[in-house]
Amino acid sequence: MRMDATNWDEVAYRDSILRERAAETLNVFRTAWAPSSDLIPDAIVVASSDGSISSYSISSCASKVPLGFGSAMAPQVAPTAFVQGHDGPAYDVKFYGSGEDALLLSCGDDGRIRGWKWKEFIESEVPISLQGNHVNSVVDLVNPQQRGPWGALSPVPENNAIALGTKDASIFSAAGDSCAYCWDLETCKIKMVFKGHLDYLHCIVGPNSANQIITGSEDGTARFWDCNSGKCVRVIDPRKDKKLRRPSMPIRCIALDASDNWLACSSGQSLSVWNLHASECVSRTSTSGSMQDIIFDYSQVLAVGSKPFVSRFDLDGKFLSQIPCAPQSAFSISLHPSGLTAIGGYGGVVDVISQVQSHYCPFRCSRG
Repeated sequence: MRMDATNWDEVAYRDSILRERAAETLNVFRTAWAPSSDLIPDAIVVASSDGSISSYSISSCASKVPLGFGSAMAPQVAPTAFVQGHDGPAYDVKFYGSGEDALLLSCGDDGRIRGWKWKEFIESEVPISLQGNHVNSVVDLVNPQQRGPWGALSPVPENNAIALGTKDASIFSAAGDSCAYCWDLETCKIKMVFKGHLDYLHCIVGPNSANQIITGSEDGTARFWDCNSGKCVRVIDPRKDKKLRRPSMPIRCIALDASDNWLACSSGQSLSVWNLHASECVSRTSTSGSMQDIIFDYSQVLAVGSKPFVSRFDLDGKFLSQIPCAPQSAFSISLHPSGLTAIGGYGGVVDVISQVQSHYCPFRCSRG
């Protein structure tokens, strides 16, 4: 059998192969519930390993769920809208504001923080197959480079997570150069640099009622920073806890409860809960797998990680329940006020679990 290679496009063929491989290895690193006036959310936004920021219709995903459960059963669903947000993986996504005036913000491996008007993002009439760069960003921040010996510039450090300060229009980022940055959303300039960690940052929370942010680092510590002075005011270091029998692990995720009284920290297979007013660790729990994201649900902690489960603990570290989730390894968990919980992870799989712990609409992300 002979083939006519006269019009063979080698570049297009290679691009198609790369797209297929990227789809097979797609990971969802963060999910965020879109603003909605209804009790049940209309959409969920995901930040993925291919750098895309995509929105998915909850009702559309729910209508395509087949009988059965598991990542193999999760239907592939096309997004309602997406942009190619970053060169390299997108690690976090957040909403600033609410309603039609909300901004969709993301950060990624390219060291940028980008933002789009949510209304323009979701109401675009451009066909999904042609989307990617169809909406202009209104925020585009890039981490500074450090100048080394002989004037050489370091690579742009990645942004691993962002947090929002709504009172003064600020964006806080956890960067790969061991620093946290405070950006002014209106001027798009750096207002403060928080220095003190000895290794790159994994996570960031805040600001809290005391106008402090909290960061977790590869160096195994969580640090509290005063947003006015930029100084570190408290350090949580598990290595100084005599009850800890194994070597310190990086603090990969942290969560602060709504009252600002309790802090949860995850270090490998260890979950610790801290009473901030008493400045002491009240519980430490070992888990079967490494945890990759945690969140408070009132006075309980929800955790996901390297195992396909959502685990629930109380403040005393007591294990309460565990339910399976569709991603075989989960990187993100987010909770909606309605009680819906979204888990994103390996293979581009997102699982939406209802308040009664049923799988409302697991789905697999697709470009369409």
